[in-house]
Amino acid sequence: MSQRHHQSEAAPPPKMDLRAHAHNERHRIHSELCSVANIVSSGLEAEDLHEPGRAWVPMHHHDAERGKASGAKTSPRHWKMKMWKRRTTVRKAKAAVAQLVAEQA
Repeated sequence: MSQRHHQSEAAPPPKMDLRAHAHNERHRIHSELCSVANIVSSGLEAEDLHEPGRAWVPMHHHDAERGKASGAKTSPRHWKMKMWKRRTTVRKAKAAVAQLVAEQA
């Protein structure tokens, strides 16, 4: 089973709330940029204006602090590497060849 929520103390906020918050933030920035564009087009210098930025950023999947804390515990090699994929395809090819030889004999 996945261990995604077993180690954190609190459950993550619902996706709908995060999406709504992000949508509101994008709308706010877009509205402020439109007003800045209108002010600049009316004759005010662009250097005199404050450009709006992101006030809210959603929490990302990987928390940097949690990653630093659990960095020593992780294994040096991730389990899903290309060599595993290669091994699987080689194993399947060998099985196919062995089956073909068995059918011909």
